[in-house]
Amino acid sequence: MNDTVDLGRPAALDAIERDTTTVGFTMISESRTGALLRTLAASKPGGALLELGTGTGASTAWILDGMDSGSTLLTVDGEARFLEIAQRHLGHDRRVTFRVGDGASLLRELRERQFDLIFADTWPGKFDHLEDALVLLRPGGLYVIDDLLPQPNWPHDHAPKVAALVAQLEHDRRLVLCKLCWSSGIIIAALRAQT
Repeated sequence: MNDTVDLGRPAALDAIERDTTTVGFTMISESRTGALLRTLAASKPGGALLELGTGTGASTAWILDGMDSGSTLLTVDGEARFLEIAQRHLGHDRRVTFRVGDGASLLRELRERQFDLIFADTWPGKFDHLEDALVLLRPGGLYVIDDLLPQPNWPHDHAPKVAALVAQLEHDRRLVLCKLCWSSGIIIAALRAQT
């Protein structure tokens, strides 16, 4: 088995990757991460999904590819020029809503909502405002983060921040964790139902 071939890439992904290269965005999600996100999205029929950190829309394309017709995706990014690429290639899909803005502000705005899957691929909801993201999870909901293995674009002081985040999630008794030293390094956390 080779986990890098025959992934069944979303139709829009080639164009998104071309435009991503053109604008010099270097933090595009890895395809194996995308394939995992697609699978997790498919496990939430009729679900409400949230993506923090749209970037140019690569992960968005994978998530949409897994969602059923009754699911919705809200995705946010602070960089309008990157989000515009995602909107250009994916904006025809009525299941997705794009927001330009600060992820932390959006998390506060969403306090009354609940989500079945949250993919946090930016600082808000991951390295800061983590609790604001976790309280949005529906029981049984999945919280997914990536880029936890050393990356060439990490600042020199980033590794301790990753270690602290992983430790915080490991000690959160509300969560059941699966840590994957695969792709860019992934954690999938499920919120336990209250008993």
